[in-house]
Amino acid sequence: MPSPEARIGAILRADPRRWHLLDVARALGPPDGWIGAGFVRNAVWDHRHHRAPLPPTGDVDVVWHDPFRADPAEDRRHEAALRAAEPSVRWSVKNQARMHARNGDAPYASVPDAMRHWPETATAVAARRSGPDGCDIAAPFGVDDLLNLVLRPTPAFLGAKRAVYEERQRSKQWTALWPLLREA
Repeated sequence: MPSPEARIGAILRADPRRWHLLDVARALGPPDGWIGAGFVRNAVWDHRHHRAPLPPTGDVDVVWHDPFRADPAEDRRHEAALRAAEPSVRWSVKNQARMHARNGDAPYASVPDAMRHWPETATAVAARRSGPDGCDIAAPFGVDDLLNLVLRPTPAFLGAKRAVYEERQRSKQWTALWPLLREA
């Protein structure tokens, strides 16, 4: 039986649009870039609801980490290259080496470390292409909640930021879109 991460890779590989966007990000995005958040989460939730994958909606979040290239202009340069290659997508590139300041956290050491400060465990999953058919998965909290349709706040959103997590659940209306989701 394939690993849970391999199952997610297979879900992304079976979605021609997402697989193509992962390749575009690998070719033109920032070094060591990943696509995360709703891009991965929604594909898995659609798959687990036995429906065809909906195209990515909203921003396609490309995350990377380089403390020596933390100027926002660097992100805009990568967004422009991605937009030129795939103009139908709203690319959002963020160097996680500077995002801690916006979030009121200590500096992040890497992309997976930054993802530990995302609101939901099922959202804190990112993917990137490796080789012609490979797919790497970054998931600091694992992928069980994502695959098992569990909504759970990350530890960073259990205390003072809990209201942010709860407002996201209300505003996103995920349980209406994916009725098999359940709160932890």
